[in-house]
Amino acid sequence: MKGKDVRFREVSPEAIKDNVFKLIDKDWMLITAGTIDAWNTMTASWGGLGILWNMPVAFCFVRPTRHTYGFMEEHDRFTLSFFEEEWRDALTLCGTKSGRDTDKAGETGLKPVFGAEGTVYFEQARMVLECRKLYFQDVSPERFLDPSIDDNYPNKDYHRMYVGEVLRCLAK
Repeated sequence: MKGKDVRFREVSPEAIKDNVFKLIDKDWMLITAGTIDAWNTMTASWGGLGILWNMPVAFCFVRPTRHTYGFMEEHDRFTLSFFEEEWRDALTLCGTKSGRDTDKAGETGLKPVFGAEGTVYFEQARMVLECRKLYFQDVSPERFLDPSIDDNYPNKDYHRMYVGEVLRCLAK
């Protein structure tokens, strides 16, 4: 499907009623970057929502070893898609298999929607944040104030953090 998906309506980011801690940590999200021609998605449970530089923002973390990383680097927009619990198996697959050798949409039944600004999100999502990259920074272990944080990186594959302006919030 190309263009606006009529199943979604645009809402203000302030209208989000979800507990963002549960939304990201427990419910998970799909980070997606690319275009109609080439895109990838991955499951994430690290990130946040808030206000930064007088704008509504979302931030997420992608390891450089992930296939999605290259798409995040190449494109200036990304989406965060949130789902009902019935899509947990699809989110699990998108977090454990690589888009390098797996057709994630084909295996999960997720149907990509191609937004007007070249973004990719999913028809089955209940909420989507379309974001424009504003900033990135690599996680630096020498800046950990609590040494136990490094336990999250047994392979020393430290994340890159992306901060994106929330351009549109779409809800069903």
